[in-house]
Amino acid sequence: MLDIDFVRSQYAAFNTGAYAGTAFFENAGGSCIPRQVLMPFSEFLTDYKVQPYAPYAASERAGEVMDQGYATIIEWLGAQPDEITIGPSTTLNTYVLANAMAPSIREGDEIIVTNQDHEANIGCWRRLESRGARIIEWQIDPVSGLLNVDDLAGLLTDRTRLVCFTLCSNIVACVHDIRRITDMVRQAGALSIGDGVSFAPHRLLDVRASGLDFFFFSTYKTFAPHTGVMWGRSEVLSELPAQGHFFNSDLSRYRMNPTGPLHAEIAALSGLRNYFEELYAHHFKDRSANIPSDNFRQRSEAVYDLFHDHEQQLATQLLDFLNQQHGVRIIGKSDVAGGDRASTIAFTSDRVASSDIASRLGEHGIGVSSGHFYAIRCIEALNIDPADGVVRASMVHYNTADEVARLTGALDEILNG
Repeated sequence: MLDIDFVRSQYAAFNTGAYAGTAFFENAGGSCIPRQVLMPFSEFLTDYKVQPYAPYAASERAGEVMDQGYATIIEWLGAQPDEITIGPSTTLNTYVLANAMAPSIREGDEIIVTNQDHEANIGCWRRLESRGARIIEWQIDPVSGLLNVDDLAGLLTDRTRLVCFTLCSNIVACVHDIRRITDMVRQAGALSIGDGVSFAPHRLLDVRASGLDFFFFSTYKTFAPHTGVMWGRSEVLSELPAQGHFFNSDLSRYRMNPTGPLHAEIAALSGLRNYFEELYAHHFKDRSANIPSDNFRQRSEAVYDLFHDHEQQLATQLLDFLNQQHGVRIIGKSDVAGGDRASTIAFTSDRVASSDIASRLGEHGIGVSSGHFYAIRCIEALNIDPADGVVRASMVHYNTADEVARLTGALDEILNG
């Protein structure tokens, strides 16, 4: 079992500042940062905030720590060094990729998008309609919010170029059968593009095994500062025109990043390795010899398994309460059976506005929010007014059963008082 006291001891935020005493359920909007990640971030800004890779000590050190940050992400994903771009955000990374693909779009080419995704993985592809692309929408069930993978088969044609989908919705929170989808897309001769922003805090993806051609996630949702990671299968990525400065066209870190790298933020990613290694060492004292010390990915997978089990317990605790409430609509699956529901729980009440629920929870020292969370097409397809949207309580591994009990106790008062 996950040692939650040990986990929380790694986060100064829970003892100081605005987080102290707050039950924080806004993790899908941005997670807290453990000391192992804060350390290289702070050191970079304090001790060697210079242009990296120059031949003097501070600059050489800056480059070394940035290299460690890149290496951490590469190993985490099972990627090759030339397949990773780290830019300012996932939204910008998807727009850059769409711009790179735009010249190859021909009149009548079909691009499939869902109406479940965050707008970051919808808007940029829809704009290619101006290039002559035909946008096909893979639609959710308007009651459950779920996507039926069988429906995709009827949308794929010999004109399909791209299929863009979320691995896990930030509203519906169902983890899709990724390999089944990508196999269908590959058989149709198209490319698959996966938004993993709401997936990555809960699961660790092996990009090669996934069958995806491109994968995105945001590190500020995975316990680190604000950057966006784009992985592209090298065979596909190499065929795209560079989007950075022309003289960087042969440099894999720069060719798809017109803004240049965020030095301190990338350096901080090196701390993710230390965080996961310490969690592994603490929880698997008797099994450490089973996984070689140089296999960071496998050790991270073991830690993610602990995360998953803990988060499923928290999700069950909240879902059990919500299922008993009159007039409450749970978005997505109402239980965690099958293990394909992430611990992000969105709901509405026909008695109390979502914005009022969030405000009143704030008065109880409970951090949640309400709205459409940049998935406005999903909210509209669910026949929910996007002006009010849903209440969303998103939990990750450092949340506790006691915090969920505080949440359900306050909700009981708000919904039934």
